[in-house]
Amino acid sequence: MRIVLFTGKGGVGKTTTASATALRLADRGLKTLLLSTDIAHSLADALDVTLTDQPVEVAPSLWAVQIDTQGRFEAAWRDVQAFLVDMLARGGVDPITADELTVLPGVDEVLALLAVRELAITGNWDALVVDCAPTAETLRLLALPEALTWYLQRVFPAQRRIAKGMRPIAAMLGRGDAIPPDTLFDALLRLNDELASVQHLLGDPAVTSVRLVLTPEAVVAAEARRTFTALALYGYSVDLIVANRVFPAGDDEWRQGWVRAQQKQLTSIRESFAGLPVRELPYRSAEPIGAAALREVATSLYGELPGDDPAPPATADRPLNVDSDGDGFVLRMALPLAQRASVDAVRAGDELVVTVGPNRRVLTLPSVLRRCIVEGGEFDGRELRVRFRPDPDLWPGGGPSTSPRTRPRPRPSPGPDRRGSRRATGDADGRATGDADG
Repeated sequence: MRIVLFTGKGGVGKTTTASATALRLADRGLKTLLLSTDIAHSLADALDVTLTDQPVEVAPSLWAVQIDTQGRFEAAWRDVQAFLVDMLARGGVDPITADELTVLPGVDEVLALLAVRELAITGNWDALVVDCAPTAETLRLLALPEALTWYLQRVFPAQRRIAKGMRPIAAMLGRGDAIPPDTLFDALLRLNDELASVQHLLGDPAVTSVRLVLTPEAVVAAEARRTFTALALYGYSVDLIVANRVFPAGDDEWRQGWVRAQQKQLTSIRESFAGLPVRELPYRSAEPIGAAALREVATSLYGELPGDDPAPPATADRPLNVDSDGDGFVLRMALPLAQRASVDAVRAGDELVVTVGPNRRVLTLPSVLRRCIVEGGEFDGRELRVRFRPDPDLWPGGGPSTSPRTRPRPRPSPGPDRRGSRRATGDADGRATGDADG
């Protein structure tokens, strides 16, 4: 199965390109499902059909679904919400206000992710095409599994132990109903398992890839570059750049001005995303609405049928690897287009916190690196390298025995353990130094 995610700045044509790609996959005989993680759904408008919260066949071999996050919230969080509403009511909060307060921020995004997982694991589809929300929301969406998994793993086991110890005392005082029931913790632990499954599915480069849709304008292209870097930080593979609404050449001065400006941006885009295909879609005379118009978009994007494969097998290359290097190890993380001054890496206990501008990812180090000391690191403009050497106190055999072909991969985790850290930060020359930090 293949999963293809489409994202980009709002209004650049994500829904159009996602729908056109899904139609082309279906026309090639693949059983394809098209869905959206954007709360403001527009798939039904683009396809010019009526959609429900259940997959509906909208063309031969093509199904589409408009996820009902509200219904999923009520089904998934009924036990949790009932306890919270009751607790607030005992504190004097009226039921309507309590109901509003127990709607968790970002829950729509979480449930949309879980819906993608649920539909993928059914095995009913050869391909899933996902029309994602605009880039800022998409980045938050793709970072959610790690963030919530860390929180649920770290916080709720302790809370459950406390609740278990306090329950007999609360019962003696006649306040047993104030202690969260085990069903609440069970619901949260199920959520943890499901989010871990989402991370595994979407973070697997052999299954999932991301496509960036943009228009050849300076502001839009700048955001696409930042998104590209952030996706690499979070471990997601990008396999295609789509430049939409490219002006065709014309005789009038106004159009010629736009053509010159766009060609300048397209040259810069091709240079920035070197190594990735950049495909252009012309500015059309009318909105591409309905299957016929979307098939024309697919022809412009992938050629006449059979044309190029819209979803070829994804690369198995991972943007993050750990290699044996002589007497130590090197953790390598691809960070394309990142500014050197914005890259920072710090060891915090058993985790490595990597920051690129406003984006942060926390990696739980594999056991082999937990027994090492950060020796330093560097960022060369495309790849962050953090060097580890064995801690003599933890390597009684005298050094690592891992062969150069062994590549233990860090496990993702989004919250740092502040038991102690060591920093590897990039300076103006792209070098990195290790220094004590707590």
